[in-house]
Amino acid sequence: MRRRTLLAAGASALVPTTLRAQARLPRITYLGVQAEATLDPRQIEQFKAGLAENKLVDGRTVAVEYHWADGKPERLRALAQSLGARSDLDVIVTVGSQAARELLATGTRIPIVLAIIGDPVRPGFVKTLARPGGTVTGLSMANVELEGKRLDMLRAAVPSITKVMVLLDPGMEGEGVDTVEHAAQALGVELVQTGVASPGEIAPAFDRAVGQGVNSLVTMASPFLNFQRERIIELANRHRLPSMFEVDSFTRAGGLMSYGPGFADMYRRSAGFVAKILKGANPGDLPVEQPTRFELVVNMRTARLLGLALPQSFLARADELIE
Repeated sequence: MRRRTLLAAGASALVPTTLRAQARLPRITYLGVQAEATLDPRQIEQFKAGLAENKLVDGRTVAVEYHWADGKPERLRALAQSLGARSDLDVIVTVGSQAARELLATGTRIPIVLAIIGDPVRPGFVKTLARPGGTVTGLSMANVELEGKRLDMLRAAVPSITKVMVLLDPGMEGEGVDTVEHAAQALGVELVQTGVASPGEIAPAFDRAVGQGVNSLVTMASPFLNFQRERIIELANRHRLPSMFEVDSFTRAGGLMSYGPGFADMYRRSAGFVAKILKGANPGDLPVEQPTRFELVVNMRTARLLGLALPQSFLARADELIE
């Protein structure tokens, strides 16, 4: 038995170090809420760039896999259950409260990095931003505070608006609605809150809101609504509603304007959390970070389509004008 053990040890010593290392690379999984084709490609590109900045190279120093829920809640739940039960994962990276909720519901102890989330404290994903205290950390886009700001900026761009359709996802549990209500009260505009939970509900929701006299649109933050952005933009422009969104992918697809953090930059920064966890950091000790860049993007083609002459004082504030 002694000789056999020594022979085995000697044989393993002859295997190149690189091959032995590849036997167990740290494994990172990205869980996408929407379909890969609908995600702004800059976001995954920047996530990969952030990994590279931290010397995390897929196939060499880490193994990275991607799973996509295609905007389907049942598929998201199934993927979360499958991933949460695995023993070979070192970190799961995802976005939004729905994915975090589904993953935590499995009881998994795998560290979770949220590349983007609104408020992780209210739903209990973390105890505080400074001391998360559990298995979750990442980046909060402070979206609750931004929702009211978006309405304020839409009114600055189109002073004539009086009645705003607020399109929201019931699955987000009213996140940020109170700040929109406060902003509307201060601006003297009326809100028509309209919830949609499936693609088939979107067009009827627009018809009802337009029937109530809305003359503008604000869409609340939601992975589901992001997944449906082309349909939402089509309907907003068809009904000639000036629109404000949370992220520039809406504006680039034909929405009037967006104001919010740079999502691609947040994806890049999320890789830094992954690197720290792989080096042994406890996610509960890693403070949740917030965005450092906020971008106002205006689609001038859409403004002309809607017959809007946006104030020069407003356009001067824009980070980008899409011509």
